[in-house]
Amino acid sequence: MLHLRISVPADLTSGVVAVLERAPAVSSLAVLDGASRRPEGDVVLADVAREAANDLCDELLELGVQREGTLTIEPVDTWVSQPGYDAERLAPGSSADAVVWIDVTRRAYAESELNWTYLSFMSLATLIAAIAIVLDSQILVIGAMVLGPEFVPIAALGIALVRRRFHLLRMALWTLVVGFVLAILLTCVAALAAKQLGWVTLEQVTAPRPGTEFIYTPDKWSFIVAVIAGAAGVLSLTSARVGGLAGAFISVTTVPAAGNVALGLAFGQLVEVRGSALQLGINIVGMALAGWLTLVFQKTVWNRFADRRERLRERLLRHR
Repeated sequence: MLHLRISVPADLTSGVVAVLERAPAVSSLAVLDGASRRPEGDVVLADVAREAANDLCDELLELGVQREGTLTIEPVDTWVSQPGYDAERLAPGSSADAVVWIDVTRRAYAESELNWTYLSFMSLATLIAAIAIVLDSQILVIGAMVLGPEFVPIAALGIALVRRRFHLLRMALWTLVVGFVLAILLTCVAALAAKQLGWVTLEQVTAPRPGTEFIYTPDKWSFIVAVIAGAAGVLSLTSARVGGLAGAFISVTTVPAAGNVALGLAFGQLVEVRGSALQLGINIVGMALAGWLTLVFQKTVWNRFADRRERLRERLLRHR
């Protein structure tokens, strides 16, 4: 169940209420006349089944709610309501499968923005990855993967293509390029400093590393794992069930590959630079492709399933 809070000028209230009143998936509706000061007007509150949120939001946006007012969507973790249960029965599909595109697109924009927080996390994660490679520590590699913030911008590439948001596509690409380049440069400088101090030696960088060798030796499994992780990550972003998101983060080799690129540059090991750069590219392409295909599949299947549930809803309403 989702809770909608809509602040609109008074001249839009009747249209908003009409849209919500004729939707069977709306289980409760309240209008607070004159409660909004900015914009000056009314506040409309409604509870709606998650499965029907997209159609309702599209109708509200067509009224111009977003231009003259505010539409807020909040998940309802716990609710007890027979009308709410009936609304969910009449809504198409399952709530866990429903994709609320407004929410997904907003998160993609917010987390694909190039800012100091993103660059800081990316740089810190790449530094940890470089240390992990020197120490041949799988634990630190996993820590670097979890800390890295690059997954949502990669997923945003697929979201942008499905939603035809080319500004988001450019933003995500720019964030990925600048983030990885800056993180590699900073890690390379840190590696050069460690080299001068004698903390890291060429022998450590070129020694056999059975625990982290996969980072600079890509193969077919690199692409397969990236595809699986990309699909799982996008499902976690779009579904009401988000438990698998952390698993998607630690199943790919992006940040560790960037850390090894930096080490290779600092110590002049071009073979490792090429291998790690290839690993990085394979993972980004694999995740982006998997994310796009997963979203296309979700959209296609959901639309067909929604048509069947819509016919069922009409039969239920006729029997009432």
